[in-house]
Amino acid sequence: MKYEMLEGLNILLGVSGGIAAYKAVDLASKLTAVGAGVNTVMTEAACRLVDPKSFEAVTRSAVFTSLWDRSEEYKISHINLVDWADIVVVAPATANIIGKIANGICDDLLSTTLCVCWAKPTLLAPAMNNNMWNNPAVQFNVKRVKEMGFELIGPEEGLLACGTEGMGRMSEPQDILAAIEKMASEIKRGKKD
Repeated sequence: MKYEMLEGLNILLGVSGGIAAYKAVDLASKLTAVGAGVNTVMTEAACRLVDPKSFEAVTRSAVFTSLWDRSEEYKISHINLVDWADIVVVAPATANIIGKIANGICDDLLSTTLCVCWAKPTLLAPAMNNNMWNNPAVQFNVKRVKEMGFELIGPEEGLLACGTEGMGRMSEPQDILAAIEKMASEIKRGKKD
């Protein structure tokens, strides 16, 4: 698959603090390789797991980590990032960030950005422990974000970082890439109608 629909598309990649954050670097690299523009927003927890410089290296773009960073252009970053993006992707989407989206909680740059982008095509790639995934509160929040129009890919069944097997593994970057390509195709088809 050549991913022709992604060439020239602007992808805002949100990375929340799950151990699967290392897979997001591979996803960012793959998106850049097919010609998409990628800007990355990371939570503080994600920065503890993966260095923002890894994303800067593969995307050749700045990484945004705080609501309080001064923009050189003096634009409000979370608004400007959403305006720039054609598609928003959150990988991994932890139980925490899904709960924030579902309940309109805006206490960091990523959650605030996701509150702004509710009308943009947005893909969430959940990743968490199987017990967290099966928690009724998490399932309630997942149902709610789907009703709000957010799309989900995964999670998958398999070996989890904690050593157990179960549902909660983040989808592989290649599968997420294919899902983004499908969304891009729908966007471009909608513009022609």
